[in-house]
Amino acid sequence: MPKNISINNLSALLGVSRATIDAWINNGKIDCDTDSSGNRFFSIDKLTNFPEISAMLTTNWDKELDTIPLQEYTSVELFAGAGGLALGMEKAGFKHLLLNEFDHNACQTLRCNRPEWNVKEGDIHELDFTPLKDKVDFLSGGFPCQAFSYAGKRLGFEETRGTLFFELARAVKEIRPKVFLGENVRGLLEHDNGRTLKTIGNVISDLGYTLIEPKLMRAIQYNVPQKRERLILLAIRNDIAPMVHFSWPDVCPEIRTLRDAFYEGALYPCDVPVSNGQVYPPKKQAVMELVPEGGDWRDLPEHIAREYLKGSYNLGGGKTGMARRLAMDEPSLTLTCAPAQKQTERCHPYETRPLTIREYARIQTFPDDWNFCGPLSAQYKQIGNAVPVNLSWAIGRSIIRLFNDMVQLGLMDTKHKKTTGAVTYTKLHGLFEGMACDKQEKYSK
Repeated sequence: MPKNISINNLSALLGVSRATIDAWINNGKIDCDTDSSGNRFFSIDKLTNFPEISAMLTTNWDKELDTIPLQEYTSVELFAGAGGLALGMEKAGFKHLLLNEFDHNACQTLRCNRPEWNVKEGDIHELDFTPLKDKVDFLSGGFPCQAFSYAGKRLGFEETRGTLFFELARAVKEIRPKVFLGENVRGLLEHDNGRTLKTIGNVISDLGYTLIEPKLMRAIQYNVPQKRERLILLAIRNDIAPMVHFSWPDVCPEIRTLRDAFYEGALYPCDVPVSNGQVYPPKKQAVMELVPEGGDWRDLPEHIAREYLKGSYNLGGGKTGMARRLAMDEPSLTLTCAPAQKQTERCHPYETRPLTIREYARIQTFPDDWNFCGPLSAQYKQIGNAVPVNLSWAIGRSIIRLFNDMVQLGLMDTKHKKTTGAVTYTKLHGLFEGMACDKQEKYSK
């Protein structure tokens, strides 16, 4: 646990703006100190009234790292993307029986890195999950949040038809896992004044599951060098829910930064490998050269800023993603699908260039041997859309502990102990042969 924390890192940890932190300093709510270079910082021991700081001081993170499954737990993942969520769950101890993804390049990434995974490529609407009924312990998926219809009064299962959440719900209905997880962006909390989340809650109830209070998780609290937030929904089947208690993971006692991502240290055993990356055109290169570390368009001379932002210059909002250069000793801003996109710039702290593929991957805590397939733009998109592996791993460890409790309470089938290896997968593999999507057959030719 560090003794001090910078203003920007405290802002990221608390999920408030830098302006809010400055206001707290000015009104005396918090005291800051200044180092010999004039940089302001806070002493951790003076911030214990903030729950996020208190959690770091009392965490069981190291103890939770030792979590191992008492037996084999099987899983299915939908909307698998490039595998960030799946990889974290695998590290936690889950045995993936099926992964579904529509994007061809992402599927190639999954197959390249895990040839043993059963990847079904194609439209989820074309998958029949009924052969897996009562044969899978856990189901997960980062469902895209499409528009929901609120024409009816019940706001339940049938009223989500036409959305990809409905397909996740259909898979739950057909498989009947003991536990399922859905993840989405923070905006789902407030979407349509909360009615979207209400609809989802009603669907989960219709399916016969108990929804744990949804949790907004900040990646920087879980060993990830990135200011990324994900909303996690977890539900337990009603016949099990009254007998168990789920606890969200404790937080990491450290805040990871780009320095941790790019250099040998706590996250990686070596410096970031050289890899391909996008390049700036000469005109943009000249503009970005003028932006200091941690700066953005506001650090440009006014005439250059006006020319660079064009019509956006006079619009409201901070526009802090424009002409943005990251800072080495801070977590990255949330990664987007393209690091050189004008509205959401992700420029290297020292070198005037967009972040490379391997830098992108490290910020999402993918291992260096996890390779991405497809053209450069497709690789950035896969990484930018992923769930950070370490965040997934932390959540996965909590779910493993939940399943371990079920084992100890006699709520699990114990005939497949951890020592039996791939017995469950071998037994079920034949069920998957009839589940191939039409698009999978087309792509494989």
